[in-house]
Amino acid sequence: MAFTAKDVKELREITGCGMMDCKKALTEADGDMEKAQEYLREKGLAAATKKSGRIAAEGLVVSIIEGNVGVVLEVNAETDFVAKNETFVEFVNNVAKTIIKHNPADVEALLPLPCENTTMTVQEALNDRILVIGENMKIRRFVRMEGKLASYVHGGGKIGVMVKFDTDVADFGTVGKNVAMHIASAYPTYLNREAVPAEVVEKEKEIILAQMDNDPKMAGKPEKVKAGIVNGKIGKFYAETCLVEQEFVMDDKKTVAQYVADEAKAMGGTMTIAAFVRLEKGEGLEKREDNFADEVASMVK
Repeated sequence: MAFTAKDVKELREITGCGMMDCKKALTEADGDMEKAQEYLREKGLAAATKKSGRIAAEGLVVSIIEGNVGVVLEVNAETDFVAKNETFVEFVNNVAKTIIKHNPADVEALLPLPCENTTMTVQEALNDRILVIGENMKIRRFVRMEGKLASYVHGGGKIGVMVKFDTDVADFGTVGKNVAMHIASAYPTYLNREAVPAEVVEKEKEIILAQMDNDPKMAGKPEKVKAGIVNGKIGKFYAETCLVEQEFVMDDKKTVAQYVADEAKAMGGTMTIAAFVRLEKGEGLEKREDNFADEVASMVK
């Protein structure tokens, strides 16, 4: 598979590596961007990177709870000015309330539903906002949760977080919000070790071993020593990616799990984190060289 100068530029932006290193990585990977990133990591030239690092779409993310039901919703638009538009914000909130009430399976199932606080379907309300505001929009994704929930929205709608707890504590609002704020800041990928797919762990081990093979200082080291290093680095991987094992941003002497347990104990109860969701505006989307408006327009037809 061939690659272009644009691919080299993109790999440089993702990894921070030099142009020649990126060109060589793409050559070795036969143009495959993901394999090229792995190659650079194995050579010790790049740190682990999040595929969602390049944000392109604008719009708004909301996180709303009504009773024991909540939703985190992302709606995309062309410009960041839209997020401050009152009619757009009202539309997004109405869609969120529709999801809470009707529990649609996905965006496709959501569109024909009656939109809350309007006389239109969600699709009709979306088309109406496009005409009124003059920008193309897309209801991109949502996650609906039920239970004992806490939510947080960061940056005026840039990041939306919701956390579900198993707890017998009646007033867990402050703890819940603090954990949600941590999630917004620390970007955990998984809840705990058990949630990490086995293939992800194996891929990390392969990369660590490849890094050691490329390190002259590791030449001749006994396999037992190498195994110990691998286990140590996998432990660090868990501590960086698993929510309950991350250092709590408001008290780095504790993990998130310890913070939650200590606070619950102080209130005479127990509390654990059951699930979480974190949506970031434009996450995983890339703005092409051509017009993003055309891309969004094609999605809403």
